[in-house]
Amino acid sequence: MDPLNPVSQSEPSVVHELATHHILVVDDDEALLEAFREMLQMNDYQVSTATNGVEALKIVMHQDVDVIICDLMMPTMAGDMFYLAVERTKPKLCHRFIFVTGYENDPKFSPFLKRINAVVLNKPVTMNRLLDSVYLTLTRSAHDR
Repeated sequence: MDPLNPVSQSEPSVVHELATHHILVVDDDEALLEAFREMLQMNDYQVSTATNGVEALKIVMHQDVDVIICDLMMPTMAGDMFYLAVERTKPKLCHRFIFVTGYENDPKFSPFLKRINAVVLNKPVTMNRLLDSVYLTLTRSAHDR
């Protein structure tokens, strides 16, 4: 080892690069969308946002996404319809969804959520609960690769 250069060229670097994960947040509540974006960015995630499923589908078709946080009740294309579109076009993303809803046990969405066995967070969502769900989803998707 060179005393002037404690890390020789033959030794591996101890510095580890952190992979930046890309999270797509889909919600028609723009204040909540912005709060989620800020909180996720403060935790070193790259974040894209969409206010409905149509906008979100465009993002999914053109960008790699590691986690999708999606509201269920939205105009233009609701969360369940967005999921079904992703299921047809990019099925490997289906296990990366976290659904957020203010309509717990809504009969319109209950059969859908039971069928897909997704992570569901009921509003209001604490930031710790959201971050824990993102971490678990990333861990689960890493094992599936």
